[in-house]
Amino acid sequence: MSVTLAHTDEAAHPLRGLLPLWVGVAIYALFLLAGNRLLIDPDTMWQVTIGQWIIDHGTVPTVDVYSFTMRGQPWISTQWLSQVFYAKAYSLAGWSGPVVLAAIAIAATFAQLTNFLVRRLSESTTLVFIAAALALTVPHLLARPHVLALPVMVAFAGGLIAAADRRTVPSFWLLPLMMLWANLHGGFVFGLMLTGAVALDAVIGADPAKQKVLLLRWFVFGLAALAASCVTPYGWNALLASRKILALGEALPLIMEWKPADFSSLGPLEIGLLLGIGLALFRGIKLPLMRIVLLLGLLHMALSQGRAAENLALLAPIILAAPLARQIGGAAPQSNAASPSRGVLFASLAAALIAATFAWCSLHRFEPHMRGSPVAAVTELKKLNLARVFNDYDFGGYLIANGVAPFIDGRTELYGEKFFVDHNAASGLMKPENLFRLLDQYNIEATLMRTQSAATKLLDHMDGWQKIYSDDIATIHLRKAGAVHTIEPAVDPKAK
Repeated sequence: MSVTLAHTDEAAHPLRGLLPLWVGVAIYALFLLAGNRLLIDPDTMWQVTIGQWIIDHGTVPTVDVYSFTMRGQPWISTQWLSQVFYAKAYSLAGWSGPVVLAAIAIAATFAQLTNFLVRRLSESTTLVFIAAALALTVPHLLARPHVLALPVMVAFAGGLIAAADRRTVPSFWLLPLMMLWANLHGGFVFGLMLTGAVALDAVIGADPAKQKVLLLRWFVFGLAALAASCVTPYGWNALLASRKILALGEALPLIMEWKPADFSSLGPLEIGLLLGIGLALFRGIKLPLMRIVLLLGLLHMALSQGRAAENLALLAPIILAAPLARQIGGAAPQSNAASPSRGVLFASLAAALIAATFAWCSLHRFEPHMRGSPVAAVTELKKLNLARVFNDYDFGGYLIANGVAPFIDGRTELYGEKFFVDHNAASGLMKPENLFRLLDQYNIEATLMRTQSAATKLLDHMDGWQKIYSDDIATIHLRKAGAVHTIEPAVDPKAK
């Protein structure tokens, strides 16, 4: 008895049970210190640009206003609120703003995940899951809209699974989360699908006498969640916009973040899968049918699309927590009581983090990763005052941010499958005829392509195209009737 009492007294100590806090603080500090890592994706620049457009115009876009190939075509931004947040943060603090905002969202995500797990599993098991989740998500943790939606996704999924564990219906307080998610990022559609799958898990595991009533209550919640997802400036069109992504077909595997998992070299996903399989075999872990279905569904998504690895990393632990607790041991009792010592600790940590953030941001200059951006080339290009430039796909975001209308950019759903595939085949010369057809069809005045691309190498030796600028990142070719083929194309200084 003395051992039990000592354990209870220790567990009830007001400063115990703070693992979510420490995880959140540690991860915030980690990503703040490595802040430029959050800005390596050039898409961040056009996200901020669109957010500022929304602020300036007091409305959300309904047609394309940036490219010259799709200008005026219907287009909506299902991540408009995230773009506004990033633009506001940028206007207040320069690039430090988006870095701090993204770091806060990442820290909140992992703090919430820790809080969910530590209530069901031991702290050591929780930390193993957190470490694995962090390793899997790091490549996708960037200052982009999906990062601001991650804490909402974890909170919403945690609420669904907690309700399923209790064999009851989720709280309707989750509906505002769905509403927020639908305005932050288009991934909210996944949340609606998850609702249906978790509902089946709850109903199947319930007492047979209560299954019909429980199914009806989950059905009502699902309808309410669907309605909440339509509370956006675009109404139900935000929900329908997901069809354009799914309809990209052959274009998806050509985009880096949509490519399937690659096991040609050992990576975090393979390590995590091997360790998970090993643990299941060693401990003889069993899962309810629908938890297996949910887990396999997340695994399939992660294997077929690189960007879905974050869903597996963050949601699989939530799905597994309760079944694992019953088989390998649960969490120790924790104190939820408020105390003056906790209040002082929270206030002190908040003050310290705020002070440290201001100090670090004043000493360290955050800026987007420009190593792969055509900075000097665009400077030269803008001197020409051209309106129709054929650009590399990866350069589109930088062009938008610098006021140059791109041929194509990262809004793949706007351009569609055929346009994207044609452009990819043209720039890579998989189909050389595509390059000449697009150059003529769109009356291209100049090209801005990667210096090492196949299309650039070909234009170096094509009559009618004069290379006027080149560096180790980008090359500009100007359409010029008098330009003739040379073995070693010369840069024409007069064309600048």
